[in-house]
Amino acid sequence: MKTWLITGISRGLGLALAQAALARGDTVIGTVRGSRPELEQGAGTLHILTLDMTDPAAVAPIVEQAFALAPRIDVIVNNAGYGLLGAIEQASDADVARLFEVDLFGPFRLIRAALPHLRAQGAGHIVNVTSIAGRAPGAGSGLYASAKYALEGLSAALAQEIAPLGIHVTAVAPGAFRTDFLSDHSIRKSGADESYAAVGRSSAAFDAMAGKQLGDPVRAAAAILELADAPNPPLNLLLGSDALRRAREKLDTVIEEMDRWEPVTRGTDFAG
Repeated sequence: MKTWLITGISRGLGLALAQAALARGDTVIGTVRGSRPELEQGAGTLHILTLDMTDPAAVAPIVEQAFALAPRIDVIVNNAGYGLLGAIEQASDADVARLFEVDLFGPFRLIRAALPHLRAQGAGHIVNVTSIAGRAPGAGSGLYASAKYALEGLSAALAQEIAPLGIHVTAVAPGAFRTDFLSDHSIRKSGADESYAAVGRSSAAFDAMAGKQLGDPVRAAAAILELADAPNPPLNLLLGSDALRRAREKLDTVIEEMDRWEPVTRGTDFAG
């Protein structure tokens, strides 16, 4: 049985993952910002800690408290986060600062605080929940995509730093899942004026998608359990057929553009 530290178990994927881990008898240390979620403990053991990811000073003490509850933690899941949608031009400094505090700096601070414990264990698995927006962004999600791109980059470099220590890293990029992510609980909108038709179309598509997303959070939770149990887990995992389609389209576009501009790229080296 595994012990998990999962941020943001109040709703969505975090709630589904905590429930799935508890059902199979694992120990879950979950963080919430507000009220206690409705979770069936099942055969597992549940500890709930209160953490506001926008408070830089709060993260390290919570990590220490988690390792006091369970001296060995097998899987750390940076799940807590939210979206900011709208035109980049319309976002305020405060909107962007808060977004990056929760979606990037919070996970960074948690990882930094946990690594001494994971190094002492000589094992562990850090799972960072990013987004397909962090690999194949679209109009209207530029700032959210920026935060998730950064978390993707952090994950890729961190994996190389800590693989020799026996610690795995996986960046999990979900597509659209049928949670309340598109509700006011998890999304903020910076708006857009009529100059940005592409952003308006994107916003309308998000509104129409709410409650009809392809992804099943229960199946996503099962996929993350499988990931955590794998002896050689991947660095990158997509969740959802929509995420797979978008990622492949992005890669095809990048490769085509690289090939088309290859002479210019190679022409910048010193002659000879």
